[in-house]
Amino acid sequence: MAYEINDTEFKRFSSLLYDIAGITLTDAKKALLTGRLTKRLNALGMDTFTQYFKHVTDAAHADELQFMVDLLTTNETYFFREPQHFEFLRQILPPTLRQGQVFRVWSAAASIGAEAYTIAMVLADKYGVDGAWEIHGTDINNSVLEQARRGHYRIAEAEKIPTAYLKKYCLKGKGEQQGTFLIDKRLRQHVGFEQLNLNVEGMRKIGDFDVIFLRNVLIYFDIPTKQRVVANLIPSMKNGGYLIVGHSESLNGITTALTQIKPTIYRRL
Repeated sequence: MAYEINDTEFKRFSSLLYDIAGITLTDAKKALLTGRLTKRLNALGMDTFTQYFKHVTDAAHADELQFMVDLLTTNETYFFREPQHFEFLRQILPPTLRQGQVFRVWSAAASIGAEAYTIAMVLADKYGVDGAWEIHGTDINNSVLEQARRGHYRIAEAEKIPTAYLKKYCLKGKGEQQGTFLIDKRLRQHVGFEQLNLNVEGMRKIGDFDVIFLRNVLIYFDIPTKQRVVANLIPSMKNGGYLIVGHSESLNGITTALTQIKPTIYRRL
């Protein structure tokens, strides 16, 4: 069944998503929202978007609210996206790690895990698969994190992975798994994922990180939300640690707690 959404309904959903995730949906996104939510109306046997809005805002249906957020927050990602950032990561890695030292990286908007596992390949190449390094991936979207934990992808998604890394850290699927690849378990054991909403006021500190990747996320936020999200990350940065944002993003006017050392790269001094 096809559905149409009126302006009032669209504004309700836009406001709800903004309140939860800090994401602003312009009128240009109306078709996207309608397309993604129509499948839920069909599945639940509902006739209007107003019915569905009342359903997801009922505290008794918190699972459906999360499902809605998952549908509306899936963003593009792929392995070795914006490769200059991974070259920078290689350059700042200590030649050796001190006794007891663990190099820690946070992929703050991890999506399906492509960024986190790209970082894992870089760190494994430097310190070995049994080295002292950890990666923590977070996302507001539960469904993408399920794939991230599996580390299992279509072979087409390996296009940007350097051949040497592909051979060393990825397992090509055979038989029923043909056309896919799996991130080597030795890398996956260094990478953990959890659901986290970066937009929560006074978000808890989740650790101490040498580098935080927050790429191609801020473009979806207004200024107050950008300020809140970045303020939430800073307590989890080590002194001297780095925050990396996407190539179309900047922290100008967002925070004075970090110093820009290169375009899109900031440091806590």
